[in-house]
Amino acid sequence: MELQILIKEAWANRELLKDSIYTDAIKNVIEEVDKGRLRTAEPVGNDWKVNEWVKQAILMYFGIQPMETYTLPPFEFYDKMKLKSNYKELGVRAVPHAVARYGAFIDRNVVLMPSYVNIGAYVGEGTMVDTWATVGSCAQIGKHVHLSGGVGIGGVLEPLQASPVIIEDGCFLGSRSIVVEGVRVCKEAVLGANVVLTQSTKIIDVSGPEPIEIKGYVPERSVVIPGSYTKKFPAGDYNVSCALIIGKRKASTDLKTSLNDALRDFNIAV
Repeated sequence: MELQILIKEAWANRELLKDSIYTDAIKNVIEEVDKGRLRTAEPVGNDWKVNEWVKQAILMYFGIQPMETYTLPPFEFYDKMKLKSNYKELGVRAVPHAVARYGAFIDRNVVLMPSYVNIGAYVGEGTMVDTWATVGSCAQIGKHVHLSGGVGIGGVLEPLQASPVIIEDGCFLGSRSIVVEGVRVCKEAVLGANVVLTQSTKIIDVSGPEPIEIKGYVPERSVVIPGSYTKKFPAGDYNVSCALIIGKRKASTDLKTSLNDALRDFNIAV
């Protein structure tokens, strides 16, 4: 509570950042986020609560950190953020060219292929972040999630009121799928390759006799593939991208299944 009060005071009056009590509070928040003891968003029952003051602390952390040069010959970096370290002690497998910033929490038994995890993110136990996947700032990734090659999870620091992307436990995201703008993918859902989800993306459940349209979230255990629908424009009718829920993940489908196995139940090849 004391940290929260200090952060809110500094956010309202940046002149206070000249006082070490406020800059120390910001650094303490980042340390707590880095260790997973504090999160930018956290589950509350069946919903999620966004801690805006934690996002405020992260933004102000950028302002108080000096630029530094980091060298790993022949590579050189010039940035304000330190990188995570001590992966062995954390119980994390980090393949060369996996990059996670300090201030991101990476739980035990996570595998980081050559990938990127930004500050404020949370990656749950046993999750795979595959090659060239990115986990944006403040994104919340659950336990035993598989982010396939090239998956893009959007970050959210500004605008401040925006909600982070949430990928809940047991989800499987196919290659090159993109989830941004605070979309929530609920437990054990499967996204096919190239599915793109934004707050304005139509997500259409076509598994029943009539289509059901939703936006902003994917229900639990849904199997989703890319789709399109026809929209009228002044210049004519054109196809616009959407996402199609073609069914539910079956009990016979193991949580560690491949994307192809999950889609095969519905005679879909992606």
